[in-house]
Amino acid sequence: YYGYARQDRKSRARDPITAKLVSNLIVEAGAQRVVAVDLHANQIQGFFDIPVDHLPGVPTIAEYLKRKQFGDQAVVVSPDVGGVTRARDLAAKLGAPLAIVDKRRPAPNQLEIMNVIGDVNGKHVIIVDDIIDTAGTICEAARAMVEKGAREVYCCCTHPVFSGPAIERLAAAPFKEIVVTNTIPLAQGKTLPNMTVLSIAPLVGEAILRIHEDLSVSKLFEV
Repeated sequence: YYGYARQDRKSRARDPITAKLVSNLIVEAGAQRVVAVDLHANQIQGFFDIPVDHLPGVPTIAEYLKRKQFGDQAVVVSPDVGGVTRARDLAAKLGAPLAIVDKRRPAPNQLEIMNVIGDVNGKHVIIVDDIIDTAGTICEAARAMVEKGAREVYCCCTHPVFSGPAIERLAAAPFKEIVVTNTIPLAQGKTLPNMTVLSIAPLVGEAILRIHEDLSVSKLFEV
């Protein structure tokens, strides 16, 4: 997990680009190469003056979900427009269709409305994101799926930040299972009975071996 990855641009004047500072600190500390998993923005790789291997978490999640044998009854959902590429990648690996949640506020001071673009009725819905922070958006998306007739809803993410009320929200949300990876160690009290933690170690270990032996790292992106 690359800390401060969401501060990759100035949202207003005089805001720091902290993701660039983190890259500078890593380089100044003497690193000669960086292996990262699911950077929040691909362009963060350009902050470094050393080689960066950007590994996707989707293959690890896809390998686990394939064992569920959903057949043609699964649909992969992106909780926002920004995550469509990731959701499309997972959908392709599972051979499932894609749906998108379009969240918009119809007028100032009115509640946001979630429009579901795609058919989720009677389906095993898999909502995928790179980071779950406070879990507000993904839990709202899950409820929208249930309202649209989803059979069951799965939540998947690479980085379980779980700050603030995240665990309480996830516990109250209608998730059949919450699938995360261990890019961030989960503290005591930040797990749930329906939570599965997948190890990213085989992916990172294989990447290091391939780098050391000068082999193709892109092979790791295939499932």
